[in-house]
Amino acid sequence: MSTAPVRRSGLQRDILNLYRECFRAAKLKPEANRPHFHAFIRMQFRKHSDVKQRDFSTIEYLLRTGKRQLKVYSAPSIEDVTV
Repeated sequence: MSTAPVRRSGLQRDILNLYRECFRAAKLKPEANRPHFHAFIRMQFRKHSDVKQRDFSTIEYLLRTGKRQLKVYSAPSIEDVTV
């Protein structure tokens, strides 16, 4: 018994892609500090999990902010984050 694939909106796909990109960037950090990055990523996404699905302007704003944060934290000079 096969289930149909989940259809996601463009914004949902963008958010999932950002989430995956964050974890891929965390793989490039020192192994000892990766759990800190993983916890930070999860905390940031959960902090905004209460945003309504139809609040497009807020979602787009958070997506842009998340991409900027990813760019900053992806820099080789950033080796650790605190939660």
